[in-house]
Amino acid sequence: MAERGGKERGERESPWRVHGMSVEGYRHRRQGLPCQDACAYTVSPSVVVLAVADGAGSRPRSDEGSRLAVELAAEHFGRRAAAAADSGPAAAVRELLVDAFHDVSKVFLDTTGANAADFATTLTVVVLAPDWLGHLTLGDGFVVVRAGTEDGERQFHLLPQAAEASEYSNETVFLTSPDAARWVRTDCVSDPGIDGVLLSTDGLAQAALNRSADGASSPNASFADAVFRSLDAPGPVSDNAHEALAALLRSDRLTALNADDKTLLRAVRKGRP
Repeated sequence: MAERGGKERGERESPWRVHGMSVEGYRHRRQGLPCQDACAYTVSPSVVVLAVADGAGSRPRSDEGSRLAVELAAEHFGRRAAAAADSGPAAAVRELLVDAFHDVSKVFLDTTGANAADFATTLTVVVLAPDWLGHLTLGDGFVVVRAGTEDGERQFHLLPQAAEASEYSNETVFLTSPDAARWVRTDCVSDPGIDGVLLSTDGLAQAALNRSADGASSPNASFADAVFRSLDAPGPVSDNAHEALAALLRSDRLTALNADDKTLLRAVRKGRP
């Protein structure tokens, strides 16, 4: 049962500690199919890029598509963000995100060619710069941040998710969908109190999110707290921590909630209590 983890560079010098992986869900383990989720990240002293993707289950090469998407995102979002790490206004950050998405989309479609639809995948990206967090999502991935306290309790916030393709349908939009750029959601957050970021595909939605009677989603504080807390310990991520995350993602408890592939990519700011 292979675990697919992120890609890292320069993590020692970064103010962020990053760790994550994608694991195949119960359905795919039972059927002998590969994991169709993927995650990747790049780390430098000034910028961290986190990316997760969920390949379309009905497409024959979506596992390759998700891997290609996150690798391209780590490269192109990282390149543009590093060149503009001190960008200030939200409009400038959103332009950076849209331009990077255009780079990723173009290379993805050029690489996959006439059979691009076979590689269909969602994509969710977070860029962590010194003064802002940039967020881009296409499809049904989600991002939770840890920021601030209330009555001594850590607070968790769900970033806005991408719109559905139709208000009458829960159809997922993919990188290969017609007019995919139309359905991309971008956001910029400037909050020095953010000290934790969690990205996931929809395989963890039932565990990581609560849904109210009116359909609104919010973070499951106990799940988010446990996931971040296990990465807060100083120093590099240990083998035990890696194995513990793999065991959590494959646990019967989470499988009972959702048998799909699961991805969890997390970053915590070093030195925060």
